[in-house]
Amino acid sequence: MQVYLPIAEMPVSVMLILAMGAAVGFVSGMFGIGGGFLMTPLLIFLGIPPAVAVATQSAQIAASSTTSALAAWRRDAIDLKLATVLTLGGFVGTVVGVWAFAAMRRAGQLDLVVVLSYVTLFTAIGSLMLIESVRDFLARRRGIVKPRRRAGGHPAIFGLPLRMKFPRSKLYVSVLPVAGLSLLVGFAGTILGIGGGFIMVPALLYLFRVPTAVVIGTSQLQVLCTSLLAVILQAAFNGAVDIVLAIMLIVGGVFGAQFGARTGRAIRADLFRILLGALVLAVGIRFGVEVILKPAEPFSIYVPESRR
Repeated sequence: MQVYLPIAEMPVSVMLILAMGAAVGFVSGMFGIGGGFLMTPLLIFLGIPPAVAVATQSAQIAASSTTSALAAWRRDAIDLKLATVLTLGGFVGTVVGVWAFAAMRRAGQLDLVVVLSYVTLFTAIGSLMLIESVRDFLARRRGIVKPRRRAGGHPAIFGLPLRMKFPRSKLYVSVLPVAGLSLLVGFAGTILGIGGGFIMVPALLYLFRVPTAVVIGTSQLQVLCTSLLAVILQAAFNGAVDIVLAIMLIVGGVFGAQFGARTGRAIRADLFRILLGALVLAVGIRFGVEVILKPAEPFSIYVPESRR
């Protein structure tokens, strides 16, 4: 059974979209990363225009994050104080991202920016995450105990003004690097349609040393808030949100996220980090292959919207 997408201007299989939504929702619930970094590439590979895939995916990210955030809330696994700072910074990044998205789309450069960003960002972050995770895993297997970080041993940037205590996350740092991180994540998430959880989760784990049990729920709450804002702004200013596609993705994503959240709680912290790093790296490699391979149509004509 196929349905026509009015904004993407193409027919798609309903069952295929639902299955993709469920699979990505499962991964989202398991890792607490929004799932956009998987769904957006899948939609692009399926033939959905990148602008529509990026904008519409924000709706599915918001839906899947809602179920995961609610589950974390019931387990008391959310640092509300930290989530508030992250959300405020994410709002600023989202607004700037929507403006940049529209500017690049008018110039006809959005597709190129999306593909190259996926290759560089995902490959770099995935490689670093995987190397660090495997190193820690092997060290624990050999009985090597990693020395605890000494007081005052934080990076110098953590000691900037406006320091704040986050008791739930065992942090006492300046809000400037926290807000700056969320601003960058909100910007990148809006441009790439990724929710930003795949950046936020490893950053909180490795840079700020937030406990794993708190990271997922806190990240999901921040992703939920920024994704909702992104959907509203993308629909209002860019007209790139395909409601029909969004509904199918939401239905499949909500279903899969419930099972993913249960599976994630059963995974050990060290294995969790290895799997997450491998997943991010795999997406970056897939886009890299897409760039290197010879396209089926070497030449194409594109007329920017401003000249139509």
